[in-house]
Amino acid sequence: MVSPQGYALITGASSGIGEEFARQLAARGWSLVLVARSQDRLEQVRGELMSAHMGIDVVAIPLDLTVSGAPAELFQRTQAAHLDVDLLVNNAGVGALGEFASLDLNRVRQMIDLNIVALVELAHLYLQPMMRRRRGGIIHIASVAGFAPLPYSAVYAATKAFVKSFSDALFEEACQRGVHVMAVNPGTTETNFFRVAGESPFSHRARMQTSAEVVRESLRAFDRKKSSIVTGTSNRLLVVALTLLPRRWITSAVARAMRRANIGVPGKGQ
Repeated sequence: MVSPQGYALITGASSGIGEEFARQLAARGWSLVLVARSQDRLEQVRGELMSAHMGIDVVAIPLDLTVSGAPAELFQRTQAAHLDVDLLVNNAGVGALGEFASLDLNRVRQMIDLNIVALVELAHLYLQPMMRRRRGGIIHIASVAGFAPLPYSAVYAATKAFVKSFSDALFEEACQRGVHVMAVNPGTTETNFFRVAGESPFSHRARMQTSAEVVRESLRAFDRKKSSIVTGTSNRLLVVALTLLPRRWITSAVARAMRRANIGVPGKGQ
């Protein structure tokens, strides 16, 4: 793992996997920059971490990364404050379940802006100084959803396929300059994702991993310099199946499951 000389910057740090990255990295002695839209929740997490871990600094920056120019603003603020970011955890993301043509187009744009555009801009901004220092790391939160097209989650799955592909390529480029890039591919996790995106027909069929389990596996893999990880044994088995089965069979089976859960009905997931 990168030596905690600088800061770990975590997006989407006010809840779920992002908050858990903050807690486990703080326990490892990292100082933190926490980024999310909710100022109140960020300040609460900041206070808890500062009280629990002596000797670390925790900076909370409330910011909506879907707004044009927000990633550049974040970078400028950390640069102006002389916060050397040695680890970037690009975790912030949003999803929506439902028939694509029935989804609100602004919600679709927000998904692309956060899951892809902000992630790429932040990686570009923070990778450059890491390469100059010849140290650092970037963790991108992708998803098992990125391994196959998913009807009624078409845009979300496509954004995660982008993150997976982008991270795999960036790993090869960055490792030549002393920077480690890794993609994390969780399955359904006990977070507030489905509350925001809409109910999933798969969320109750198997035990979901907790955020703590996802992050523990992720950090162990990062310590071992892995380029990517699928967290959870059942998720790894699922990914094997997704790579072996015909895509048309997968999309048909997913679509049937979504329709049975009424997620394909126009208006759901908006």
